[in-house]
Amino acid sequence: MSKPNIPEDAPKILMQGIHVDLTPAMQDVIREKFDVLLQHNPWIIRINVRLHSDQKMGTTRHYTATGQIEIGGPDIIASAEGTEAYTVLDELVDSLSRQLKKRQGLRKDKRNHPHEVELDAPIPKAE
Repeated sequence: MSKPNIPEDAPKILMQGIHVDLTPAMQDVIREKFDVLLQHNPWIIRINVRLHSDQKMGTTRHYTATGQIEIGGPDIIASAEGTEAYTVLDELVDSLSRQLKKRQGLRKDKRNHPHEVELDAPIPKAE
């Protein structure tokens, strides 16, 4: 199995702020935190990060971060909520990291412990 053919200059981390201005400092923090996920698995095609701000808690802001990892097989999706943007992003990275490790562990387990196959006919003996 070979690595997917993705141009090196293609952006791997896509950021979107909904009712939030993603300042250059916040963009740098997002890149720094989510680069760790790219180091976990070279098969990641793209990571989509959305930070949504809502004022439904009176004067304090409520943040919801959603992350989607595009990878071979089903995408990995997680979200986190809280009142501080940076804490919410930390929780999101932790959640996505756990899901990536779990998927990798399942793939290794399947590869290292194949299931027995039962055949209806007897297998001929080799001489």
